[in-house]
Amino acid sequence: MLKAGIVGLPNVGKSTLFNALTRTRKAESANYPFCTIDPNIGVVQVPDNRLEPLREIAKTNTIIPAAIEFVDIAGLVKGASKGEGLGNKFLANIREVDSIVHVVRCFEDEDIIHNMGSIDPIRDIDIIHTELILSDIASLETQKEKLTKKARSGDKEAIESLDLIERLIPHLNDNKPAITLSMNEEEISVIKRLCLLSAKKVLYACNVAESDLANSVENPFVKKVEQFAKENHNAETCIISASVEAELIDFNMEEAGEYLASLGISDSGVSLLIRSTYKLLGLASYFTAGEKEVRAWTFRIGMKAPECAGVIHTDFEHGFIKAEVVSCKDLISLGGTHKAKEAGKYRLEGKDYLFQDGDVAVFRFNT
Repeated sequence: MLKAGIVGLPNVGKSTLFNALTRTRKAESANYPFCTIDPNIGVVQVPDNRLEPLREIAKTNTIIPAAIEFVDIAGLVKGASKGEGLGNKFLANIREVDSIVHVVRCFEDEDIIHNMGSIDPIRDIDIIHTELILSDIASLETQKEKLTKKARSGDKEAIESLDLIERLIPHLNDNKPAITLSMNEEEISVIKRLCLLSAKKVLYACNVAESDLANSVENPFVKKVEQFAKENHNAETCIISASVEAELIDFNMEEAGEYLASLGISDSGVSLLIRSTYKLLGLASYFTAGEKEVRAWTFRIGMKAPECAGVIHTDFEHGFIKAEVVSCKDLISLGGTHKAKEAGKYRLEGKDYLFQDGDVAVFRFNT
């Protein structure tokens, strides 16, 4: 299962958000730096409003959503790349996740300490970026020395890596994260071997006050983060209020709906954050629907039919013959399998078919 790491400066709402995502109080949340030391890990269901209508069509009582893993990582401070605060531990934990949810504080509150003494989300983002970049530069210098020896013997991978490192180091020295370097497909494959922190995709979570939630677009801090994300590496932003989400942990669905309505909003920011993180990780869902259950299966965007069959069981991939596929949208709008088949919306797809988000599939295979 792919992991998303929740990162940010101390006291920006990371642990509160993690508790809301996992609907637990697993992570300690307190008004002082480094209340999180060891990372908290939680598996989170991906909200998907297509599951319920599919359940009705399949006439089953069981729904199994897709899931991803979130890791609440200790807060970082300036100098982390040199071991300040919990720097070494923090950076090691980031190295183990696949993407980053960067929580940025976008509210004023004198009662909640900010370790930099003031609210400035762009400064806070830059601190995190700089520490990741400095760590990457040190890593590349070490790797360069080892790879140079291999390259002399004609090692192809070493030569490819060295060529990319020669481009990366000046880019990083300009305080630009590795993910913003223009690369071809071959270089994208090479950079994965280098295991760089600043090469990971980022989603910015703007943590706003409860009073700003209904009209967050007017929040000047949010505007700055959105502009920065778009201009610097075309990253997405998501608006959440960790304090509101913390309140929702103990509410049932009806109570949560009433509470959100009283704040002038219709949906929890956590739902959007989970879906955005799922997309950030390069994931999508296809469905199987029968009397036993309706289930969302997670696949990487770009996977072909046999690989997607293998998500269920390796035998399905090895013995793959065909996939019977209909889009979830067509199946739901037409009201069922029979009508969808009558309308010619079902089709047989072979080994080269690229699965699409929302496909409903039945696999044919040899055992």
